[in-house]
Order: sequence, then structure tokens, then C-alpha cells
Amino acid sequence: MALADVLKMIQDNEVKFVDLRFTDTRGKEQHVTLPAHAVDADKLEDGHAFDGSSIAGWKGVQASDMLLIPDPETAKMDPFMDEATLFMTCDVVEPSDGKGYDRDPRSLAKRGEAYLKSTAIGDTAYFGPEPEFFIFDSVTWHADMSGCSVKIESEEAAWSSGEKYEGGNTGHRPGIKGGYFPVPPIDSLHDIRSAMCLALEELGIEVEVHHHEVATAGQCEIGTKYSSLVKRADWTQVFKYVVHNVAHSYGKTATFMPKPIVGDNGSGMHVHQSIWKGGKNLFSGNGYAGLSEMALYYIGGIIKHAKALNAITNPGTNSYKRLVPGYEAPINLAYSVSNRSAAVRIPYANSPKGRRIEVRFPDPTANPYLAFTALMMAGLDGIQNKTHPGDPMDKNLYDLPPEEAAKIPNPCASLDEALDSLDKDRNFLTRGGVFSNDMIDAYIELKMEEVTRFRMTTHPVEFDMYYSL
Repeated sequence: MALADVLKMIQDNEVKFVDLRFTDTRGKEQHVTLPAHAVDADKLEDGHAFDGSSIAGWKGVQASDMLLIPDPETAKMDPFMDEATLFMTCDVVEPSDGKGYDRDPRSLAKRGEAYLKSTAIGDTAYFGPEPEFFIFDSVTWHADMSGCSVKIESEEAAWSSGEKYEGGNTGHRPGIKGGYFPVPPIDSLHDIRSAMCLALEELGIEVEVHHHEVATAGQCEIGTKYSSLVKRADWTQVFKYVVHNVAHSYGKTATFMPKPIVGDNGSGMHVHQSIWKGGKNLFSGNGYAGLSEMALYYIGGIIKHAKALNAITNPGTNSYKRLVPGYEAPINLAYSVSNRSAAVRIPYANSPKGRRIEVRFPDPTANPYLAFTALMMAGLDGIQNKTHPGDPMDKNLYDLPPEEAAKIPNPCASLDEALDSLDKDRNFLTRGGVFSNDMIDAYIELKMEEVTRFRMTTHPVEFDMYYSL
């Protein structure tokens, strides 16, 4: 779509406002809104100035001027605004040289796509994320000097069987680990997910499936079509926007937090990946599970750099409450056709074009631009260095003898361990200037603030364990 097409969309849809959106380091979309009469071809081409120093992890006040340059290909009508609003995803650009800002996640992902082409290994990396999420009736929390608490309200939750509701307690609800996937009325969120799917389709994101997930209290998944790296990251941000806003319109609240509920499955974001060149899937071959040697080397790179990747693909302290045994969590750095506790799974594909790998340890709080790029960079490093992943693990990894289990490495157990791993193992990310050392340092500093706050906050479970000692 050209800039002229965007201007025609504004005219044809009688647009009142144009919303410019970009993604910060943590992965949250930000926006600024312009009246439609202030938007012309020059504005779209020259961009909109804003203060980059106000974005966490970005510039200091001494060098804060930045530009939002909208991508006309991303122009869509927002289905949630009262007034006719067109939104566009933007790159953040340095006014001094017109280049993508070093710490702008979308500009970084574009550098990743350019690097892939420069290696001549392939010309396109395809990604298909599967972000899981919860829909609650309400949630309240507080954390201050007086103490802290959290309360999740969900009529669908297993713990709500004894509650009294206006109109009565129907009794139909999924039990703990019982949400995959009975029909309504046990699945109480079918219509909400359908509304989310229709909104996604309206915004040009093809939906492939939707269903209730394993956990009680409203865990859901909507499967959408794969695409190239930057486009699929754009779609993931739109996906989260739709999920949050449709839930809100139903008087409910959605969260992509990896482990909001103790004692049931957490929410992951399994990421399907493949490398193509000249319209050919380079991951298809005659090896294990129909994979090529290149695909195995790509897996080798993922496993080799998994602990550093964790800092980006599992970016919160809460992420590591999901990566524990017993909840289908991918806690083993191995690969397998069928084993869902392996970090890398090879999904069934009925044609060579469908051959791909599925990396299972990421979670949906990850910044998709950073996460997809980092995964690709690790895989490319594996290809370039011929890093073989070893033999597949098709046994039940939970039932291995202790001496055999001890030989299989695990992902990080905490965010601070992951950040330390990233600090020590970063060279694979900096190739081709994709990630800069300055950006990685800023990322580690930003995330260590979260680690420090978490370390310093007294937790209610500590009263349970230590109050009477």
C-alpha cells in the first residue's frame, strides 16, 4: 500500500483521527493520535516528532528528539474506537540520520531480516507464534508497605464451585488442568473468542483455530496464520490489542501473564519457525521427522543459546514460574517429534512446505520483534557453525532415571540468571549490527530493575513459610 492509498482510506472511511503506534522495549504498544485534517502526504513521509526520553530504556533527555515514521502497509481501521480512527504501525527513526533507532524493536527486527538476506542462507524467515492467554472476570492486587495481595475472580474457575451468583451457580466449569477442551457451557468463553476471531479477520489477520486451553479459570488460545518476521511481529501486537479490547468490551479482563494462577498450567507462546529461499522451504529434507540438515543445525543454535534467549523470550520474573516440571512446560533443552516437555518440538506436517520447528519455551510477555529476531539469530548461528543438536529425545522426559535426566540441560530458572547468560553470550545477536551492545546493555539494565524490585518485595508465601520460626 502506498501513501496515496492511506490518504484514500482516510477519505473513503471519513476518518476523524489517525493513530500512530510503536512498541517499546518491554513489548508494550504506545500511541499518539492526530486529527485526520493534520495528516497529509508530507506528514506521512516526514513522520511525527516525539520525546523518546519518556520511553523506559530509551534515550536520555539530552538526546530525546525522535520521529515516528508510519508504515503504510499496516494501515487499518480501528474497530474499537467511538470515532472513525485509522491506525498505523511506525518505525522509530533518528532525525539526525534518518536511520532506524538502535533500540527501536521494529527497526531492530528489520535489521534482522536484512541480515538473513546478507548471509545468503535464505531470504525469508517465517514465524507462527501461538500466544496463550487468560480471560478473568476481574483481578485486584496491591503491593505497598502494608503488605501485598492478589485476588482473581472467575466464575469459570474450579475454585468458584461454592460461590453464590445472581441467577445461581450453574456448576459447569473446567476443573484444574481440565480445560482442554470440553464444549460449552463448561467452556464459557466460546462466544468471546469468536468475537476476537472476527475482529482479527476484519484487521486482515487470518484465523486458523480457537479453543479453550488446559487451565481452569479461562485459559484460551487463538491460532493465526504465520508470516514473515516483521509482519508477524506486527500482527502479534495487533492480536494482543484485539484480545485485550474484546475482553474489555465484554466486561472481562484478559492477560498474557505467563503464570497468573498457582497450581495450573501457565501461558506459553510456542513459536513455529522455518527459513525459505526462492520460494523453497529449506527446513524440509530426509532427516529426522522430515527435516533437513540445515533445520537440525538451526535447532542446535537454539539449544546452544537457549539460556541467553530466555532473557528475551521469557522476559519477566513471572516467566520462570511457568518453566517448572509437571505442567507441560518445556523444561528440557532437547528436541523431539512428540514430547511437549522438550524445548523444541517438530510438528506433524502433511507436505514439505509445512516442515518447521516449534520452539516451546517463549511466553507471550516477550516483545515479538526482539524475540523472533533473537530466535532467528540463534538458529542462523547454528547453521553457520554446523551446531548439531545431538540425538532427539522421544522418551517421556519426566520419567527418565535421575542419572539420565541430569545429562539434559534446562532453561534458566530465573530472570537474573537469564540476564547474566545474555550478558555473557551475546555475540550471536550482534552479527550484522542487528542487536548492538548498547541496546543489549540497556535491555539488561531495564530488566534488572524488575529483578531488584521483585527481590526486595516481601511475598505472602514467605509469611506462610517463616512467620512462626
